[in-house]
Amino acid sequence: MTHVVIIGGGPGGYESALVAAQLGAEVTIVDRDGIGGSTVLTDCVPSKTLIATSELMAEVEGAGELGVQLGVDASDDGPVTVDLGRVNTRVKALAQAQSGDIERRLERESVRVLDGTGRLDGPDKVVAELADGGTETLAADVVLVATGAHPRVSPSALPDGERILTWEQVYDLDALPERLIVVGSGVTGAEFAGAYKALGSEVVLVSSRDRVLPGEDADAALVLEEVFTRRGMEVMSRSRMQQVERIGDGVRVTLTDGRIVDGSHCLLAIGSIPNSSDIGLDTAGVDVDDAGFVTVDKVSRTTGRGVYAAGDCTGVLMLASVAAMQGRIAMSHALGDAVSPLDLREVASNVFTSPEIATVGYTQQDIDGGTIEARTQTIQLGGNPRAKMQGIRDGFVKLFCLPGTGIVIGGVVVGRQASELIHAVSIAVNCRLTVDQVAQSFTVYPSITGSIAEAARRLHR
Repeated sequence: MTHVVIIGGGPGGYESALVAAQLGAEVTIVDRDGIGGSTVLTDCVPSKTLIATSELMAEVEGAGELGVQLGVDASDDGPVTVDLGRVNTRVKALAQAQSGDIERRLERESVRVLDGTGRLDGPDKVVAELADGGTETLAADVVLVATGAHPRVSPSALPDGERILTWEQVYDLDALPERLIVVGSGVTGAEFAGAYKALGSEVVLVSSRDRVLPGEDADAALVLEEVFTRRGMEVMSRSRMQQVERIGDGVRVTLTDGRIVDGSHCLLAIGSIPNSSDIGLDTAGVDVDDAGFVTVDKVSRTTGRGVYAAGDCTGVLMLASVAAMQGRIAMSHALGDAVSPLDLREVASNVFTSPEIATVGYTQQDIDGGTIEARTQTIQLGGNPRAKMQGIRDGFVKLFCLPGTGIVIGGVVVGRQASELIHAVSIAVNCRLTVDQVAQSFTVYPSITGSIAEAARRLHR
């Protein structure tokens, strides 16, 4: 029987374990942080649970337009407030429950889980330093490294867990920050800035770039920045943090141009560092790049014989869905099952702001930069009948197709629950559907998906 040893119990680890068990391998996971990893316990699941509450607050804010009376009379909108302590208690409970669900699934599939820290001792051996003391050496025919990543910090901005925070530490707050300074305007920074603004905090977003979400569709980012500004958030573009320090019961952020920003709390969202040091990669001949990310190919192989890697430690695309797919591909390849290499053009991703921004396939930047020739069509949601009924004004649907065949190669959805709406575009990209095939498929009237079909109709040639 093939023995598979997996270091790390996040999506890349537990999903690969389930595939390996299904294919008949003996599987052991060595995990130190809890099954589910940071995705379930400190990152994706907690943040999206917090954001779910903030989305409700944003909907309540616009309830008056829909004729919903929240106060004593029609002129009184509230007050509607959030008990952050209760919110965070729920956030942490849901994360633990999800972790427990995954662990029970692993038990049912006879996957052995060791609580400890794993390190490679050559390509076919893993040494587990157990949490309750002692070590266990595991012989392995196949090793998967899925150790994840952790928040980047700066020597001039060290978190204290009270006023200066990483995104993993915010769930210990029992009161809403009065004035939150978010440093970093990528996906994590934008999501938390939008969430805390909706929950009732005053928010300042410090962005070193020209706009928020510099890695996303420019039209989508512009919509979001306009929404942020309209809701009262202060967005400081082209502003780079130099230092964050604790000042009494608050914080002070000093920018490189000398400006000072004072607040009650500071959230650092300045990137991630792979957990790849001190785990014996060199003993197995596993290469890492200059930033410490494990080098892998499209079937998750590292440069070490019989050693695979998946998830954030590879830096391929730091999404839970990609980590899980990398892990599944790795085990299928290692154990001789049918496998298709990872294709990042088929990955659907979402920014959980309000409005959400979902993308799949080729991007506007690819088209503008000449990577591929494509025709483009954008439909603003302001004209969609369902959007009008729901009071939605911000957002759009954008489709890209090849000029000759009309095959859909990408798209963007900006709006409420864009993470759900993008699936139709994702199927079109994955199955190489034409715009005519998308247009000729029925949509419900009225529905937001009607705008996807309308964009496809306008691309008919």
